[in-house]
Amino acid sequence: MPIKISAAIITFNEERNIERCIKSVINLVDEIVVLDSFSTDKTEEICKKYGVKFYKHPFEGYVEQKNKVLEFCNYDWVLSLDADEALSEKLFEEIKKIKENPDADGYYFNRLTFYVKKWIKHSGWYPDRKLRLWKKELGKWEGTNPHDFLVLKKGSKTKHLKGDLLHYSYYSIGQHVNQINKFTTIGAQEAYKKGKKSSLVMLPLRTVFRFIRDYFIKLGFLDGYYGIVVCSMNSWSTFLKYVKLRELQKGNEIG
Repeated sequence: MPIKISAAIITFNEERNIERCIKSVINLVDEIVVLDSFSTDKTEEICKKYGVKFYKHPFEGYVEQKNKVLEFCNYDWVLSLDADEALSEKLFEEIKKIKENPDADGYYFNRLTFYVKKWIKHSGWYPDRKLRLWKKELGKWEGTNPHDFLVLKKGSKTKHLKGDLLHYSYYSIGQHVNQINKFTTIGAQEAYKKGKKSSLVMLPLRTVFRFIRDYFIKLGFLDGYYGIVVCSMNSWSTFLKYVKLRELQKGNEIG
């Protein structure tokens, strides 16, 4: 007997992305559930045009919000997507097969990111394995905001599906810079709450190592110009997070 799947999506001002996301799964899943953080753009209007089950809840963190949306999902299986993601045709077909005959408790697939004008196939961004399809009762979101990941109960069986989860990340470098500033602030605050420290010795070492790893070891140079940009941004993100953490240690504001 075929399984039924709920697509779970969290949103905030995603009018630029949400329609593409919905259209990629609407002929696959049995319901689409969106949990919105009180968007002020056309996100709600677009979702309701497609008959999406639309709910609102104050944003408490990425981990918290992704767990909250599960409460509104009616089916035993969940496919979790970010609003700026969509299924490739190959991944769509793979999940379609799984619906007819599931042979695991959860499924991983690779995420391929589109950055400004290029698909990034190296630079530490690909393959970016994500566990996004699973039996709802067996998994929950964990991690340190803003970085969340799904954890299944011990003993759960997982498999990897072919095809890519397409991630339409940043339309401009400026958008990336703004996101880095936002995420590094959240990351530093979460690290500070957990008692983590940033030292003057480790600060430059972490920053330089991140660039070397992503550009040389992870073959970022094969992504051309945008490979340099992405690897530099990755390194800058590491630098900012630990600088902000050190500022918090000194009692300074970082907002």
